[in-house]
Amino acid sequence: MGAFSYGQNDALQDLKKWKSQGRREVIDFFAREVYGVVPAAKVSAKWKLDRESVLADGAITRREYLLSLADQLEARVLVYLPKSEKSVPAFLGLNFGGNQSLEDDEWITSIKDGKRGSAAERWPVQMIISQGFAVVTVYCGDFDPDHDDQFQNGVHALFGEKRDEESWGTISGWAWGLSRVLDQLSKVPEIDEDRVAVIGHSRLGKTALWAGAFDERFAMVVSNNSGCGGAALSRRRQGETVEKINTRFPHWFSQSYKKFNNKEEDLLFDQDQLVACVAPRPIYVASASEDSWADPVGEFLSLQSAASVYGLFGMKGLADREFPSPGEVLSGDGQWYHLRMGRHDITPWDWERYLKAASLLKKK
Repeated sequence: MGAFSYGQNDALQDLKKWKSQGRREVIDFFAREVYGVVPAAKVSAKWKLDRESVLADGAITRREYLLSLADQLEARVLVYLPKSEKSVPAFLGLNFGGNQSLEDDEWITSIKDGKRGSAAERWPVQMIISQGFAVVTVYCGDFDPDHDDQFQNGVHALFGEKRDEESWGTISGWAWGLSRVLDQLSKVPEIDEDRVAVIGHSRLGKTALWAGAFDERFAMVVSNNSGCGGAALSRRRQGETVEKINTRFPHWFSQSYKKFNNKEEDLLFDQDQLVACVAPRPIYVASASEDSWADPVGEFLSLQSAASVYGLFGMKGLADREFPSPGEVLSGDGQWYHLRMGRHDITPWDWERYLKAASLLKKK
């Protein structure tokens, strides 16, 4: 597949035009037609340290902050900080099961019913901290419930908006929530808010990609097993298609997206253009060998196609690389990809590779 073989190519002829026109056209399209448009109105935000403890003989500080939006919605933010004399980079991401899923420890406030420590493999905190990164996470349901509630709750209820075909869905609401957390990290002196990588797995991998493409303050984007509506090319119609995802999860995207059910060829831009919107910031897309539903080949081709825009910034990316064998990691200027052996998941093996790639954030 040639780079940017879909849509309008004239905005990509040179770097100046991409910056002034091309990127904005792509972002506007995905806002209107895929994820939904966020209301322009601003909401008030309050940030308060609620609890703190020390772990590993002082090597780790663990905190819970409360983020209040419009005095209506409250998100509990769990933060792990390595011991350091200087501010450190961080990974920021949403979690599926509640903050208590990261550790089997009664200290962590339980966000929802669920087993403590059930997601410890997905969030290897000790490993991340040992590499000099902070960890910041929030239960995704704190921002918006992951079910079709006609957008009556969560962040959508804050604006009193009259919804239309282009109104934002749940993934856009989650991404907006990540940006609101990033707003507040300047108030955590141990974290350098200019060196925050946004990360997510599966539907939260879609969220991380949209958040990182839309909000250029994120220093790096990691999209793990994100599939349709994430890094995978929609026009391939492999695994989960636009119709399948809109049918199973009607709340994730805007109503406008449904007009592309079985009509992916009508998309003005495909997901490779969204990946390109991260440029020149580093991006890591990853797949799993047994995760055909997420279309690993489509995820890789999207990243590879986006290398043309990285090229505008003088970065080669993965433009000339072949689809890898399971267990192989591909790295280029600002782009990484790997195909992990196994099923749809995010594992310590993945994190080891993400941390190695993110080491460039420690050099700034």
